[in-house]
Amino acid sequence: MADMIKTSPELLAVARRWYEAVTSRRPSELANFMSKDDAVGFVGSAHGEMWFGPAVRQAIGAHFNEIPKVEEKREVFAQAFENGQTGWTFFAMEFKFETRPEPILFHSTLVFVLEEGAWKIVFRHTSVPTSNMDSTGHEHSAIQALVEAAQKGFSLGQREGLASVMFTDIVGSSTLGAALGDRVWSALVGDHFAALREIIEDHGGQFVKSLGDGTMSSFASARRALAAAQAIQRHMAEQDHEPRLDLRIGLHTGDVVQSDDDFFGSVVNKAARITASAGAGDICVSDVTKVMVGLGGDFTFDAGRDIALRGFEGAHKVFRLGWQP
Repeated sequence: MADMIKTSPELLAVARRWYEAVTSRRPSELANFMSKDDAVGFVGSAHGEMWFGPAVRQAIGAHFNEIPKVEEKREVFAQAFENGQTGWTFFAMEFKFETRPEPILFHSTLVFVLEEGAWKIVFRHTSVPTSNMDSTGHEHSAIQALVEAAQKGFSLGQREGLASVMFTDIVGSSTLGAALGDRVWSALVGDHFAALREIIEDHGGQFVKSLGDGTMSSFASARRALAAAQAIQRHMAEQDHEPRLDLRIGLHTGDVVQSDDDFFGSVVNKAARITASAGAGDICVSDVTKVMVGLGGDFTFDAGRDIALRGFEGAHKVFRLGWQP
């Protein structure tokens, strides 16, 4: 039943450990990720890479040992769902191989089944995306048209205006998740999200969404957004349990469009990029957000730094907000 489908932080954690094992070349670990069922299948990105049956589990480690060394990897997009005894994840990942000057984007889908209480991969499919014009001679536009329609306001309940968008992200989550196990890590992240939601809403913000180990929220007031960020980091510093979670936070202020409880606009993308530039315990804000709250008052900032942000031209000034009590 469709109404049984739910997002799955647990499967996100499992899939991330799979990709870590792939890039680190741990063959025995890779085999352990795979289902023991005869239906197991593996479809790769190259011609002829279609294998099914028990041999997949036996040869998976040797297959990935043949790929060139991965110098860098970047998670572009990730989502995971489960429905009873089955689940699936989709990842868009960039890999920088030692044999190529530029990174390559891969789309990868993993289908999971529960075997003896543990999630196992029963089917894997990966592709290297190419444009529809190159592959079929026709450019598909239906999904893009839907996004543009929502941005232009063709949905009920749409709001737009100036907002401060905040992202949070747990630092070192892959290592912690691997150490704790999926179920313990999933429960810990769920409690973390609940605490953040309470702080955000107490400061007049809207908890927009959570995904993986990160959150997105929006505030009509930049001052309230910065105060919420400070409160969150103070909450994290007061943790009296292990493992202690370290958080990085990024904020940017600008025009957004909200439709069906989601947000559009470059302000969202820029806030996410600023978050990615932050370190553990940092609150990094754009120059626009800093200007919005003015000088003096309750907020102190460092001298700022110029950084490059993926998807945005030129250098962008980013400031660290002080938060220590």
